[in-house]
Amino acid sequence: MRGGPIKLAGGRALGLSVDAAKPVLRKWKRRSVQRFGFVSEMAIHGRMDFRRPLREKSLGKVFDYGVGTMKRKAAEYSTQELTKDSLPDFEKLLGKRPAPGAYMCWCLYHHRAGSPTAGKHRQSRVKRAASNREEKRELVENGRSHGILVFSHGEPVGWCQYGSAEELPRIDTYPGYRKLAGERERDKLWRITCFVVVRTHRRRGVASIALEAALDAIRKKGGGLVEAYPIVRWGSYREYLGTVSMFQKAGFKIVAPFGKNNVVMRKGI
Repeated sequence: MRGGPIKLAGGRALGLSVDAAKPVLRKWKRRSVQRFGFVSEMAIHGRMDFRRPLREKSLGKVFDYGVGTMKRKAAEYSTQELTKDSLPDFEKLLGKRPAPGAYMCWCLYHHRAGSPTAGKHRQSRVKRAASNREEKRELVENGRSHGILVFSHGEPVGWCQYGSAEELPRIDTYPGYRKLAGERERDKLWRITCFVVVRTHRRRGVASIALEAALDAIRKKGGGLVEAYPIVRWGSYREYLGTVSMFQKAGFKIVAPFGKNNVVMRKGI
């Protein structure tokens, strides 16, 4: 057997040659991506242990696999603006609970200049989710909420929220952002604040496809300065803001740090 037997975690031999084990290892890697959104270190080294993430890699490098396959996968996907007509698809997507907190939030966090009222905090999670869903419906129906839905064979599988600074004011409340805000250009300011991709379609460039469509929509609305606030390391809080590498590929530049794990990036269009 060329290369000796492949071993499982703990040292137990799998009993396959390297050539025979290759399909098994590929299967483990797929399972790792489906379960955790990344290829585990153990899967990479041929050990069936999905508990350990890639060690201290930048999130950009980890996500490059998905971004790099975008051209090959792009034909599978289509995009559509969030409107009153596509609102049921957005609700269907979040109804799948595609990410922690997404179903309860309904992408309202950045629409609010501050925390919800004390009364809302006392509501159960179910009631808060229902209340947020209704609030999101009102915003969409009044043209005050924007985003891009990504579809695969007619099913919604991804989402990117964008909007003007007036629509998405939450960032302005962060102390670390206020000085930077005073230095920005006078162009109309747009923000990209949220990405959601269902588990079975991660690592396929869905977020990049949504970002490209969001930038095109902003361009059609007159363009301006577009800001994003991605994370710089794997495992950082607020992964829903996207990754540095994805925005760099779209032409964004880092202009300032934004807390410990995020940066502010900008692009004029």
